[in-house]
Amino acid sequence: MKYLILLLLVWQVQAEMNVETIIEKANMASFYAGDDGRSDARMMIVDAQGNKQMRQFVIWRKDIEDGGDQSFLVSFSRPADVKGTVFLVHKKALADDDRWLYLPALDLEKRIAASDNRSSFVGSDFFYEDVSGRHPSADEHQLVGDDEAHYLLKSTPKDSHAVEFAYYTMEIDKTTFLPMLVSYYDTQNKKYREVEVLTVENIKGHPTVMQSKVSNFNTGGHTLMAFRNPQYDIGLTDADFSSRSLRNPPDK
Repeated sequence: MKYLILLLLVWQVQAEMNVETIIEKANMASFYAGDDGRSDARMMIVDAQGNKQMRQFVIWRKDIEDGGDQSFLVSFSRPADVKGTVFLVHKKALADDDRWLYLPALDLEKRIAASDNRSSFVGSDFFYEDVSGRHPSADEHQLVGDDEAHYLLKSTPKDSHAVEFAYYTMEIDKTTFLPMLVSYYDTQNKKYREVEVLTVENIKGHPTVMQSKVSNFNTGGHTLMAFRNPQYDIGLTDADFSSRSLRNPPDK
């Protein structure tokens, strides 16, 4: 009996170590490929009636430290009503992110509170947090299973009052460590939101998400995201992510 208990304890420790490694690798694969990066992107927002709205933008990213602080900048070019809108994030590993939104029609720089992280990103089914990533330390993670291709994880928020979900599950590719399917559940154990990777390509040795989809099962709507011409290690500087970039994004 003691031997069985010891085996169970050893298995539990190994599982905890494994899940930490999986989460770390998934975070690195999703948000830290290369030292910096740039990509053109297009979102198609589709409501339950099939009505469509398009958003076109460029996204830049620079790592301050691998797995730690980094900066993001998103500049919109289409349609006309969002042209010139810029979203800036100074992501922090050990504190709340600093986020700003520039609205050209009002010539207004708006600070986005940490509590707004899980609100709609420019009217889409993506959240602000989806763009720059959720801090792995914000959740408790469990390895609940696996198959030939994926690890299956269940993650529960440490602060349940700060988010709208009770927990979420992830299917993480065993080769690339990209989360291929993330499903969010409410307190009634009902799946109400899903983030799915549709296409992955290898860009300069980095597995890169080229197409993804967010579905909102409560509203019946979804948003498709497509990336074009992704580039890595292009020499972005801290100045490219300063407050001045809200009005004058980099031209790299």
